[in-house]
Amino acid sequence: MFIILGLVFILLYAAIVFYIGWSGWSWIKPAVSARFRLVYIILLVFLASSLILSRVVAGSAVLSVIGSYWLALFSLSVLVLPVIHLIVWLTKLSRLPRHAVQKWSGIITLLLLAGLIGFGSFNAFSPVTRSYDIRIGKPGPESGKLHIVMASDMHFGYLSGKSHAERMVKEINALKPDIVLLPGDIVDDDIMPYKNKGIGDILSGIKAPLGVYASLGNHDRFEGETQELISLLEESGMQVLYDETVQIGDWLTLVGRKDYSDKERAGLADLIKETDRTKPVVMLEHQPVEFAAAEEQGIDLMLSGHTHRGQIAPANLITSRIFENDWGYLQKGQMHSIVSSGYGFWGPPIRIGSRSEIVSIQVTFAD
Repeated sequence: MFIILGLVFILLYAAIVFYIGWSGWSWIKPAVSARFRLVYIILLVFLASSLILSRVVAGSAVLSVIGSYWLALFSLSVLVLPVIHLIVWLTKLSRLPRHAVQKWSGIITLLLLAGLIGFGSFNAFSPVTRSYDIRIGKPGPESGKLHIVMASDMHFGYLSGKSHAERMVKEINALKPDIVLLPGDIVDDDIMPYKNKGIGDILSGIKAPLGVYASLGNHDRFEGETQELISLLEESGMQVLYDETVQIGDWLTLVGRKDYSDKERAGLADLIKETDRTKPVVMLEHQPVEFAAAEEQGIDLMLSGHTHRGQIAPANLITSRIFENDWGYLQKGQMHSIVSSGYGFWGPPIRIGSRSEIVSIQVTFAD
């Protein structure tokens, strides 16, 4: 079954690549020599396989960057080209000269793709701060308030690298949080860029009186032991909660779950069976799932990421159908859910219809 699905995926991908290649060639053909055709085909095949090659040749920064930008071009071409071809087809009903239509459709397509990549790159690399105010009907600290700053889905790698990490630390510290929570996908399937770029040293600069805590996501995986990654992250000054709970002071329980895709993760009821539910309970759950269980078990605030809000529209229409809360705020009974679109990105280094963000949460407790 998996082999058949794999073959179907490869054939579909090849068909779309051919469509993109054919479209591009039809526009540049009048301006180049026929000898260029072979070079064009080789270049297209290389780009189409670059993302796969980057996984085969582990640690290749060049292939990873090329593959990521190819994926951006591929994704946008799938959206733009059918519209352009429909418009070109409709012009056949007019008296516009065919040569001019063909020429300008190619120019407009190129400008559109360049503009969308530029706009998407700005959204990906220029994060904003989203703010939420919530109230938990349980006694809290003496001040009655807690300022949480959350960042998820950094996907630190070859493109979301050192400068992105430095910007994140600067913006988090400027918010002056009481506690910083990182609910998963800190690295992007590979710990080498995290090591080589010194991102751990940068993250160690986060300042929060109550500490920095993290859970792991589905991309916090690599060809090695999970404990190696946890140790590496904890060298950065954060505490990783891997199906664990921790008491902060005598008034708050923090829960960090293994990712939903992990078959060995504990049930929530078992994980917090010793937890005093009369006091506030905050949970890091990378994927925004199992809301009913969280509400039933007395979770007060559930922080998630994973969805990227689709990252590139109209994928947000898909994530909104899959997840009860795919971005922003939702309350179910006493439980508050906040889902971040993420600070980084996966694959193409662009965001359209979404924006990189840091989340600031002001929590007020009952007297």
